[in-house]
Amino acid sequence: MTLKLGMPINYAGDFRETIENLRDFESVGVRRVTVPEAYSFDAVSQLGYIAARTDTMELQTGILPMYSRTPTNLAMTAAGLDYISGGRAILGIGASGPQVIEGFHGVKYDYPLGRARENAEICRKVWRRERLEYRGKHYQLPLTAEDGGSGLGKSLKIINHPVRDTIPMLLAAIGPKNVELAAELFEEFQPFLFLPEYVEEAFGPALAAGYAKRDPALGALSIVVQTSALITDDVDAAEQALNAIRHHTALYIGGMGARGKNFYNSLVQRYGYVDEAKLIQDLYLSGRKDEAAAAVPDELVRKMSLIGPRSYVQERVEAFRGADVGVLLASPAAHTHAERVDTMRELAEIIG
Repeated sequence: MTLKLGMPINYAGDFRETIENLRDFESVGVRRVTVPEAYSFDAVSQLGYIAARTDTMELQTGILPMYSRTPTNLAMTAAGLDYISGGRAILGIGASGPQVIEGFHGVKYDYPLGRARENAEICRKVWRRERLEYRGKHYQLPLTAEDGGSGLGKSLKIINHPVRDTIPMLLAAIGPKNVELAAELFEEFQPFLFLPEYVEEAFGPALAAGYAKRDPALGALSIVVQTSALITDDVDAAEQALNAIRHHTALYIGGMGARGKNFYNSLVQRYGYVDEAKLIQDLYLSGRKDEAAAAVPDELVRKMSLIGPRSYVQERVEAFRGADVGVLLASPAAHTHAERVDTMRELAEIIG
């Protein structure tokens, strides 16, 4: 599988300044950009702006929560982004979590697996311009009187002709059942805290179960991985970048979810860090965040990232490639724009 270089846009930064500089990254080989959507600004309006300022980059939503939009709205949104960008959209969707969905959106967090399946099936019907007749467990189109509607709903198809009748779909997934669904039904899947050496332990059985049901017409499943990059011989600079990852990782392992309901903590345990994951959570939830960061295993931090001398970064790129990663979304950790562009240029050369 061809390995692509991409990069995420930080929703907390100066968006306009970042986009003004985006062509510099495009010119050195960055082939995809993704904009996150947590409970900040929406991702789609920003990607629309990016579409007008770039020429070749793929534009990935990363990640649109399923609960805050209907399946047809997701399909319309992806088709609109695909239209204005000339066929560069990647629709990334995910379940998010109950703290955000119920806390920020006020929508019940239920049946994420079934909803993901029905979202994918409905989106593809929209893009093929089929009249929408769908009787799912979670979505019914049209909504009839028997379903609780007025009985006036009509079976409609999208007015415009989409640029593509198949827009690549990505599912954010780390739990076994979601990973299985991604391997069965999606073009791409995006895990988090990805450790390529342990892909079989963490995802192997789920991927195999999904592949067994996969339609060959979907092609090979591409794994999309977010990482940090800094190519340097400066030990202090590398350690500073790694320390930032430790704190970010501790947030997810320790604090992103309730005790007993933290998907990231469960993932790290599947990597084999059972005691470490429990300790990090205990420390983080008791407010000892620095100690939680210090407890993150050094191997996990280093092998998830692309930080160190060029020779080491080359080794890590090959490890990701060997784990069937198709897209590396690398956040350059250098301090200046020129240094960040240089990091991405060098990384593009390494990837080839």
